[in-house]
Amino acid sequence: MKTGKYAVALLLAAAAAASGRAFAQGCVAAHSSQHTMDELVTDLNDGASGGFNIHNLILNIGYRVFNSNKYFVGTDEIARPTAVRNHQNIFDIGVEYRLSPRFSLVADVPVFNGTRDQIYPPSGVYQVSGVGDLTVGVQSWIFRPPTENGGNIAVSMSLKIPTGIDNATGSALYQGQIIKATADQSMQPGDGGWGALLATQAYKSFWRTSFGYLQGQYLSNPMDTNGVKTFRTQPGQGVMSITDQYLWRAGLSQGVPKIRHLAVSLGIRDEGVPAHDLIGGNDGFRRPGYIISLDPGVMYSYHRDVISINGPWALARNREPSVPELQNHIYNGDAFFADYTIVASVSHHF
Repeated sequence: MKTGKYAVALLLAAAAAASGRAFAQGCVAAHSSQHTMDELVTDLNDGASGGFNIHNLILNIGYRVFNSNKYFVGTDEIARPTAVRNHQNIFDIGVEYRLSPRFSLVADVPVFNGTRDQIYPPSGVYQVSGVGDLTVGVQSWIFRPPTENGGNIAVSMSLKIPTGIDNATGSALYQGQIIKATADQSMQPGDGGWGALLATQAYKSFWRTSFGYLQGQYLSNPMDTNGVKTFRTQPGQGVMSITDQYLWRAGLSQGVPKIRHLAVSLGIRDEGVPAHDLIGGNDGFRRPGYIISLDPGVMYSYHRDVISINGPWALARNREPSVPELQNHIYNGDAFFADYTIVASVSHHF
């Protein structure tokens, strides 16, 4: 009992420390959420999955924060005497209502608050707060939990509704005057387009307290641009693009000996914005790119709550050229990234 209390205190302290850490994407505008995988904490259920099926409602609250200041051109980090300071807090509120052990209704809404100290025209400090784009959909497990082989696969499809503001502005200095200018694309809570979010998660037990896991999602935005001006002078980049986004992670989870309900994990994480959308046009301004990270994590369950903390550390970063940049013979785009990420979340089963 005492070791359990110590573990809770340790995880809560780590979550508090996360408020000063970085979210890896930086200027690359990927706002993908990451929910807890409660099935990986096996002692919670005395077996794989199924222990929470009697509770119909699950609330998941996540938090991320970043301060991006590492300047990249393509895959090369370049030192600069001045840097854009992009600080953003991202809260994520997810709800799952289980209609049966296999089928659920799911909804998710992000909440953004951030500042960007921008040195290029229109220069200034931009501050943006607001609700992001809501997603609502359905999820199904392929096999009815709990399964005999200690594994399962879930798939989900959600509609992305453009509830977030996509034309937030800030005070900036432009041609010697203080004006209200459009904030950078990475600061916008929404993108102005309807979309479809496809997602999956899977796990498989190897022995009693060891699991392999996989999470992935792809946001498809068929609309081309949203008409919001960027104040950029480069050809083809005068308005914002409505971009696709993706996130996937995979790895192994291992229960900690002699500490019930505690598990550690290690995996690989990849997230980013593609240069070409799956459906629709690729015009307007976007920052395509990706970041691949080593993804250590820890999970702890206590009664009906699960705490999850991950700290991905960047292994590779790449700011790829967009379609308008390639059309104008710009073969290496630029963006600011961070070195590492802290992703913290808590889920409660009612």
